[in-house]
Amino acid sequence: MKRIRVLIGDDQAIFVEGVRQVIASVDDIELVGAAESEAKVLPLVANTQPDFVLIDFLSPSLDGLACLERVRSRYPDVKVALISAIRDPGVIESALRRGACAFILKTIDPNDLGGVIHQIMNGTVFSAADFAEPAPAEVSRPAGLTEREGAILAALARGLSNDAIAQELWITKQTVKFHLRNIYRKLNVSNRTEAVRWAYENSLAVSLDDQLLTVAGAR
Repeated sequence: MKRIRVLIGDDQAIFVEGVRQVIASVDDIELVGAAESEAKVLPLVANTQPDFVLIDFLSPSLDGLACLERVRSRYPDVKVALISAIRDPGVIESALRRGACAFILKTIDPNDLGGVIHQIMNGTVFSAADFAEPAPAEVSRPAGLTEREGAILAALARGLSNDAIAQELWITKQTVKFHLRNIYRKLNVSNRTEAVRWAYENSLAVSLDDQLLTVAGAR
């Protein structure tokens, strides 16, 4: 099994260690290096040959956009994503326009990071967690569901089991259960059968899938 080689550009040791622990729990992903300064990013990419580079957008010792452009220019086959607490649509669009394959919010559930990396490598997502790219104005989020929760509700409506949902969305079964609890609470239902019935009664079983394709589809 080919492992996805990940390099991090971030000067916060606690963040790097957190990512390291998350990645260690995913069988086919490995952390091959961490650059705490802008000057070290390109040399580490050359030495470790990663498949995927995750760079902090705003770090005192790293210019996220500059690093993004340099890595993409020198190593066009390497996937690069920026991560930040910033939700500004203009910033996100600028990053995507300059070659980022994803813009990940630091509010992401750590258990979802492995799945997001898989999706990025497969070319099925270009902004992430909870898919930072804003949904089109005409798309509403029923019952306050996040994009991830919407994806899981749509999968429920298609009859998928927890195992199948975890495999399809590249998340753990525990994460699926966590999101299901939030879905039940927001929809004021008690189980998956009632959640599916709610989706169909509110004509959301199909529209949710359409929305997710719009928000999460590759460019």
